[in-house]
Amino acid sequence: MRLKPLPKVLLLFVGSVLLVGWGTAVALTTYRATANPAGSDSLYLPLVTKPGTPPPQIAGCDIFPGDHIWNTPIDKLPVHPNSANYINTIGASKGLHADFGSGVWPPGSNSPIGIPYIDVPGSQPLVPVTFFWWPEQSDDGPYPIPANAPIEGGPDSDGDRHVIVLDRGSCTLNEMYYAFPQGNGSWEAANGAVYNLNSYDLRPDGWTSADAAGLPILPGLVRYDEVASGKISHAIRFTAPQTQASHIWPARHDASSLTGANYPPMGLRLRLRADFDISTYPPEIQVILQAFKTYGIILADNGSAWYISGVPDERWNNDMLHEMDIITGADFEVVDVSSLMIDPGSGQAVQP
Repeated sequence: MRLKPLPKVLLLFVGSVLLVGWGTAVALTTYRATANPAGSDSLYLPLVTKPGTPPPQIAGCDIFPGDHIWNTPIDKLPVHPNSANYINTIGASKGLHADFGSGVWPPGSNSPIGIPYIDVPGSQPLVPVTFFWWPEQSDDGPYPIPANAPIEGGPDSDGDRHVIVLDRGSCTLNEMYYAFPQGNGSWEAANGAVYNLNSYDLRPDGWTSADAAGLPILPGLVRYDEVASGKISHAIRFTAPQTQASHIWPARHDASSLTGANYPPMGLRLRLRADFDISTYPPEIQVILQAFKTYGIILADNGSAWYISGVPDERWNNDMLHEMDIITGADFEVVDVSSLMIDPGSGQAVQP
């Protein structure tokens, strides 16, 4: 992918600015003019990739490289031409909801609020996993899943029952959808996916994962520790009631029969508008809202409108999280991330 061709005179001027005004930058990054392959009397400046910012970490593992699309800022990207239609379909007047917190819901249940995960050592024993709905789109076991791995919704749940296990020895992520432990230590699940967190590899196009979009779940969860640190440096997962029978990079799968152009495709990236004032919110909420502005939110599954995913944690203040409820879909805009794609089968992204 290349930038729009520039006239030779303008290119020479830009080159001068780079050399004189950006001397430090030139020392770090090489800019090279190449001939226009179309044969016109113009030159091109190729896109330049950089390592990206330090990626988020969990249990000593990078959660994908710093220049992975999950970890790439999108605050300077153009607004998608269909932004208003997508947002109206999801619900422009519907409020945001933090689908995570402390305690359980409903009261008296054993269902923590959010999507839990567990990290295990490299010595964690591997156990057999049987997939009963989408075995052909699942990564074969065995998986390093302990018998007491937390299940989304609790052990009695009949919901999504996601199970997420991070192997901190190999920095691999193991995720299952609708998972059930068996008496012999094995597990059964609807499907499963394994990710090498040091890699840019996406799932084969058309394959689902523990998420309907064919995306990993853990990289998109809001975690208390990162909020407490003062910064979230990745996109955040959210759901919408109706989605399109289509998916866009980096998503790999869709789960709908709706073909209307107003329905949002899986993988759609949005951001909180730059002019939205976050200064009146508590500092912890400002961290989340700033992430919405800088890294955005990504459509990963069918579900309630504007439900934001996070990890259950007894340190969350639920009343504080509910202060985000007054934020509506109209406060967001859809962005076009296509200019960041280097290869459709890779999560590596051109860096701003």
